[in-house]
Amino acid sequence: MPLPFHPSDGDPVPPALRGFARAHAHLVELREGPAHLVARHRDPARRVGLVSGGGSGHEPLHAGFLGRGMLDAVAPGSVFASPHNKQVLAASRAAAGPDGVVHVVKNYTGDRINFGIAAERLRLEGVQVRRVLVDDDLATESADTATGRRGTAATVVVEKLLGAAADTGLGLDELAELGGRFAAASRSLAVASRAQTSAHTGEPSFALDAGELEHGVGIHGERARKTVARPPLEELVEKLLDELVAGLPPGPDRVVAVLNGLGGTTQLELYGLHDLVSDGLARRGLEVSGALVGTLVPALDMAGFSVTVTRMEPDWWPWWTAPAITPAFPRTSEES
Repeated sequence: MPLPFHPSDGDPVPPALRGFARAHAHLVELREGPAHLVARHRDPARRVGLVSGGGSGHEPLHAGFLGRGMLDAVAPGSVFASPHNKQVLAASRAAAGPDGVVHVVKNYTGDRINFGIAAERLRLEGVQVRRVLVDDDLATESADTATGRRGTAATVVVEKLLGAAADTGLGLDELAELGGRFAAASRSLAVASRAQTSAHTGEPSFALDAGELEHGVGIHGERARKTVARPPLEELVEKLLDELVAGLPPGPDRVVAVLNGLGGTTQLELYGLHDLVSDGLARRGLEVSGALVGTLVPALDMAGFSVTVTRMEPDWWPWWTAPAITPAFPRTSEES
């Protein structure tokens, strides 16, 4: 059976975009033909527009982070599908500042292709473009993976830091270089005990037996390389942190930690997990000085969570704690 609250034509994205724009009309504007969303407000010091986008089904990513202090425009694709390059082009035209535009792109083939086509067209129009590629997912860091690490929840960290940096008036190349450093300092890993519900069948998109776990699942429901027996929670978190910390590049010991729900995990569970993760990172010599806890980059209603850790350079902290006026970005732990 299909999902109960999808529209009769089977495409949930257009009405969701209209509803989102209505709910947050003081912050965002929906423009159609092709569909993209634009922030209504930006810091007057910003010289470079920030554009991101990707498949729907990961809300609040990306449209929830539109607004002063973060993104200027977003191109939303269909569920788990890249936006069309025409959407990216329209969003970029709307967002570009006098010094051009930066594209924040998650490392998936479709996203890279469509943002790349839009970037070439923008350059032909005289608009300067740079790309920041987010590739934080340790589960796909393998010589067998031709595309390299996927882009997942570290995208939120990159968008927050880059947005605050853009509001200081930095130029195109400075922001692109910084964005690359933010992404390079971040690693993520996700686990799931139940797949997302298929919009076509109303059933989980892949089967897991009771007591099984996908360790290294993707945000589009990509299965891990192998299914494992589900350990006790404390043991699971320890194993996950061992992998994350081992995969982090060297750097400062103060970090931002993101505890992200994949759609079917309650806030009660996420805060409990954050407690375990913070203690576990402290035992490994890392101080969690900034945190996000919530459903930020889900995979529809998948039951699971991801942990992202970003090593923070000392001069990045003012950008992390700077206010962001968007529909969905929560207050950070160091804000007053």
